[in-house]
Amino acid sequence: MKNPAADTDRIARSAGKVGLAVMLSRILGLAREQVFAFMFGAGFAYDAFVVAFRIPNLLRDLFGEGALSAAFVTVFSDYEANRSREETLRLAGNVLVFLTIVLSVITLLGIWQAENIVRLLVEERFELTPGKVKLTSWMTMIMFPFMILVSLSSVCMGVLNTRGHFFVPSVSSGFFNLGSIIGGATLALLMPRFGQPAIVGMAVGTLIGGLLQLLGQFPSLKKSGFRLVPNLHISDPGLRRILMLMVPAVAGLAALQVNVFINNYFASSLQEGSLSWLNYAFRLFMLPVGVFGVAVSIAAHPVMARQAAAGSMSGLKESYISTLTMAFCLTVPAAAGLIILAEPIIRLIFQHGRFDSFSTTMTSQALVYYAVGLASYAAVKVTVPVFYNINNTRFPVIGSFLAVFVNIAVILLAVDHLQHRALALSISCAMTANFLFLFLVLFRKLAGFPLRYLAAGLAKVLTASAIMVGWLLLADGLFGVRGAGGNIMVDIPLLAFCILSGAAVYGAALYGMNLPELRLIVRQLRERLTGKGSQ
Repeated sequence: MKNPAADTDRIARSAGKVGLAVMLSRILGLAREQVFAFMFGAGFAYDAFVVAFRIPNLLRDLFGEGALSAAFVTVFSDYEANRSREETLRLAGNVLVFLTIVLSVITLLGIWQAENIVRLLVEERFELTPGKVKLTSWMTMIMFPFMILVSLSSVCMGVLNTRGHFFVPSVSSGFFNLGSIIGGATLALLMPRFGQPAIVGMAVGTLIGGLLQLLGQFPSLKKSGFRLVPNLHISDPGLRRILMLMVPAVAGLAALQVNVFINNYFASSLQEGSLSWLNYAFRLFMLPVGVFGVAVSIAAHPVMARQAAAGSMSGLKESYISTLTMAFCLTVPAAAGLIILAEPIIRLIFQHGRFDSFSTTMTSQALVYYAVGLASYAAVKVTVPVFYNINNTRFPVIGSFLAVFVNIAVILLAVDHLQHRALALSISCAMTANFLFLFLVLFRKLAGFPLRYLAAGLAKVLTASAIMVGWLLLADGLFGVRGAGGNIMVDIPLLAFCILSGAAVYGAALYGMNLPELRLIVRQLRERLTGKGSQ
């Protein structure tokens, strides 16, 4: 396979912008989790918040940032290329108005049935704790409108991505985290004065953050030339095409969210704090997924959509394999690093205030099992949009249901022995099965693609990762990084040394093996640092 220079360069450049933006957002997200850990620890209040937030967040994934964004980018890219500017603007306005109406109805129904929904999601042990269901239901009612705000934000993000603007829409979730931290923490301190639990303030802060995530994109939309043309035409072909693309996507995502419900149910039957430990670990796990996997996927989707629209299947296949190699290049070493350094990372970030050493141990165990599936999680993010680009959305749905089956099977086999760790392992196994299935199907649908190129790249990544792991184990033996703790002035430099030196060892090893995607990333970084753009 030749090096697909132009398109891969464009993807790498965009992925760099998205990765930086997502990193900023995820760091703020970790700060938000630190606030939760410090103020509430792992137990009654935070368990209730996790369940309450998961309900509107689930619907956000189904109708907003998941299914909607993928479908909208596909259709909007086609309109941008083949329709007039007025038709394109009318499509966006139609989608925004339609979404607002539909999601408002769903939100009102959700608020009305909040307690019944909560009882469906938790096991009897959760319900037996006095006041836990009532608190969870109240926070669910408060946070349900978050779904509307973040779904509208997703449309704005799709418009900007299609027009080549990646940084602001990707950093917009940082606005959410900032609003949640400042607004939520402030209100949490005030809520007891009004007879409300402090955690309710964090629920209100979620709405503040969702509003900021939407409004924060408005200046960039205006700068890109976008203007709102509000209209409602349900029979509009563009809207119908988006909805038709969303149907299988929603079905696929619904299957994945069944895994969330299943895991929540089992976690609520385990030791109190299990929901909290899993959630803290998952939030940290999502940092490399977002910075590397999601960033590469967001950057690659418009490029591959244009290639598919132009009928360039060879270009599409080359871009996909190069993008997948890039994702593995970034996520495999990240997973290895998380597995080795899980406990010191959790201890440094969360072990403050009401978050104790026992919670650190339990959360780090969950993180290790989540990390096993990190590369697969990112690979699914890269692979699914390709099925949209070739107008074949049936197989991602099948893959999602396969993931449900694998998830349940692993839980039933391992939960008695591994407890909450089994729920993290089950997600990793489910995502790996999903990716392998989608990869094999796509190979057939595209009449093959350059497997030798991918295999050679993956072999180099695994070799460099093994060298990095050897270095980290040596550093741990010399400095006792994993056994340290209790002194933040010692923990910070030790952990920073391990992470930075590990990344340097991995990068040098892989660069020496001449992986094109890494050399491209390095070139992009060098150009940004020196202020020189590519010619």
